[in-house]
Amino acid sequence: MLLIPCPWCGPRPENEFRYAGQAHLPRPADPSAVDDETWAAYLYLRDNPKGRHRERWRHTHGCGQFFNCVRDTVTDRIEVTYKPGEPPPR
Repeated sequence: MLLIPCPWCGPRPENEFRYAGQAHLPRPADPSAVDDETWAAYLYLRDNPKGRHRERWRHTHGCGQFFNCVRDTVTDRIEVTYKPGEPPPR
């Protein structure tokens, strides 16, 4: 079983968490000012890299907090987790 280090609770088993999508996607400042194609791209188009990927997760069966995670999609290894609002590690 994969252990995911929650920034608030520490390492916990993966079944306590839910994947919440790609991290660090900037929302359009004025959604009513963007065209349909741009809005659809924001809502539905995501990166699907092989390797290092920044993701959002939620500790649903724990503290309930959202957090960001850098995970390798090939090995499933989690490099680091960090709180929302903190800059992503390099």
